[in-house]
Amino acid sequence: MNMSTSEHQPATGPLTFDWPLRVYYEDTDAGGIVFYANYLKFFERARTEWLRACGIDQRKLSESDGVLFVVKRTAVEYSAPARLDDVLHVVSRIDRLGRASVDFHQEAWRDGVLLASGEIRVASVSLASIRPVGIPGSVLAGLRRGPHVECASTVPTPISFK
Repeated sequence: MNMSTSEHQPATGPLTFDWPLRVYYEDTDAGGIVFYANYLKFFERARTEWLRACGIDQRKLSESDGVLFVVKRTAVEYSAPARLDDVLHVVSRIDRLGRASVDFHQEAWRDGVLLASGEIRVASVSLASIRPVGIPGSVLAGLRRGPHVECASTVPTPISFK
């Protein structure tokens, strides 16, 4: 199923986050298209940058608060392939914010074409026990506020050599 921008648009708004990335050779399979499981990596990168843009430092969260975010559930639907050197935009938003888990909806786009969409549940767990714990209040506040910090793009910019 190939959806163009006339049929479907990426989510926008104050609580959405758009993270660009480039497809590298390592992301592709023998057929020259992005290997299906790599979309989960793309979604992970975008969620990580989304959290960073919300002012949430995951390393500090684990070191100071003893809390980790772990993926509990995923479901991905694939609509069109991406290829080597494509520039994708992964759009992320929160669908549900619970006491100890967050449901993200994420989409990978290229030039207005939806390539893949996913539903990912991330759970808050204790670093010591890997058991569910409530999301710390400061983290909940950051998630509710949404992305506000400008993040650098992972898409390389040309370098000029003299």
